[in-house]
This record gives sequence, structure tokens and C-alpha cells, in this order.
Amino acid sequence: MNQYIACCGLNCESCEARLATIRGDEKLRAEVAEKWSALNGVTITPEMIFCTGCRVEGVKTPYCDSVCEIRKCVNEKHYETCADCASMDTCEKLGAILANNEEARRNLKA
Repeated sequence: MNQYIACCGLNCESCEARLATIRGDEKLRAEVAEKWSALNGVTITPEMIFCTGCRVEGVKTPYCDSVCEIRKCVNEKHYETCADCASMDTCEKLGAILANNEEARRNLKA
């Protein structure tokens, strides 16, 4: 599977946090922080918007690094992604992503 497909099936290649990181784009980093703060109802600073991708070596956003329950589960089970799990289609953790993102489901099913 493409290394830029996250544990949950989201595509890290199109993630604005990753794009800001690899481009060194401070304006995009600030825009992402503002947008994510509003979406999540928490303060996210531009300094938190550094990520190379969920499953690749390198820096991660604080959420992806230590809060994401999906990534924790995949790592604890030593899976590559949720696609390796027999409970993928009934998983409550993953369900929130798949209910709102058909691309993530397609990525995991591929």
C-alpha cells in the first residue's frame, strides 16, 4: 500500500499539514492552524502543523503522534493500516472517518 495512505485510509499526500511541512510554507501552516482550530474547537498553533505523514518516518502533528486512537490501535496490533484488521467494517474508531470520507474507504479496500 502507498506509504502516504494513513492508518485510517486518509491520503497524507493531499493533507495540508504535510504539504506545508514539505514545502516549508509558513502561510499555509498558519492557514491550516486557523482552520483546524475552528473545526476542532481547540487552539492549534502554526508550530503544531508539522507532519511528514502518518506512516512515514519523521515529524507528526501532536494529534497524529499521540492522540489519534486509530493510529495507536494499528501500531499496537502491528498492522500496516486498518485494512489489515478483520474488524475494519465494524470498528467504531474508524467508523467516524469512513462515514464522512469515501476515499478513505476506497484506499483501505484497494
